[in-house]
Amino acid sequence: MNTIDKTEAFAEKLLVYDISEAYLYHNINHTRRVVESAKEILEHTNVDSEVEEIIIVSAWLHDLGYTVTDKGHEEESVKIAENFLKSIDKTPDYISRVVNCIRATKVNIIPKSLEEEIIKDADCSHFASDDFKEISELLRQEIKRLGKQNYTIREWREENIDMLSNKHNFYSSYAIKEWSSKKEDNLMNLIKKKNKIKKKYEKEEAKAKYKAKYKNENPERSIQTLFRITLRNHLKLSDIADTKANILLSVNAIIISLALSNIIPKLDNPSNQHLMIPTLI
Repeated sequence: MNTIDKTEAFAEKLLVYDISEAYLYHNINHTRRVVESAKEILEHTNVDSEVEEIIIVSAWLHDLGYTVTDKGHEEESVKIAENFLKSIDKTPDYISRVVNCIRATKVNIIPKSLEEEIIKDADCSHFASDDFKEISELLRQEIKRLGKQNYTIREWREENIDMLSNKHNFYSSYAIKEWSSKKEDNLMNLIKKKNKIKKKYEKEEAKAKYKAKYKNENPERSIQTLFRITLRNHLKLSDIADTKANILLSVNAIIISLALSNIIPKLDNPSNQHLMIPTLI
C-alpha cells in the first residue's frame, strides 16, 4: 500500500468506529467530501506529486481530532497525524507540512502556502455546493446535539449569511474562479429567504396594528357586537320555544289517537250513546 492508501484506511477506521454519533457533519462523509474537493482542485493546478500527496494525506487526517474532542480538535488531529506519519517512516519535513495544512483549516487562519490554500478551500467546498442547505443543516443539528448552541432556523440563517459574506474567502486560483459564483448564489438565496420572511412578518405586524387601531377608533363596534349577541340569543330562544310547541302537539296527537281508537268501537252499544257528543267534540 502507498502512503495515501495507508492514510485512507487509517482515517476511515477512526471516523467510522471511533467517533461519536453526535457528529452529523464532522464525520466520514465530510472527510471524503474534502478529499474529493482537494482532488478536484489538484486536477486543475500544476503541482508535483509530493505536494499532491501531502494535500490528500492532510485531507484524510485533518478532522481525526473529533474522535477525541470537539474543543481544539485541530491540535488533536495534529497529534494523531504526527504519530501515524512517524509510524510509516515519513520525514520530519513531510510531517511538518501536513501539520501546517491541518492547522490551516482553523477558522480565521490565512493559509501561507499553496498546499494550505488548497486544503482550506477543500474543507469549505460545501459553501459552493448545490447541497449547501442540507449540509449546513447537518452542522446546525450537530452543534445542538453537542450542547453548544440551539440555533433557531432564523438565527442559523443569519450565521450563514455572516459567514459567507464576511468571514470566508476562497484562496486557490481554481476555487476563486470556479466556486465563488456558486457561493454567491447560495448567499443570495439566504438573503432572499431572509427578506421574504421579513416582509411576511412586517405585513402581519401591520395588519395586527391596523386591526387594533380600527377597534380602538370605532366605538360603534361594541354596540354592533351587543346587537349581534342579543339577536343570536333571541333566535336561540325562539328555536327552543318552537321545539317545545312541536313536542306538545305531538303528545296531544298521540293522546287523541289512543282515545279515539278505544272509544269509537264502543259507540255501537246503546248503553254508550251518551258518549257520542263528547267524542265528536
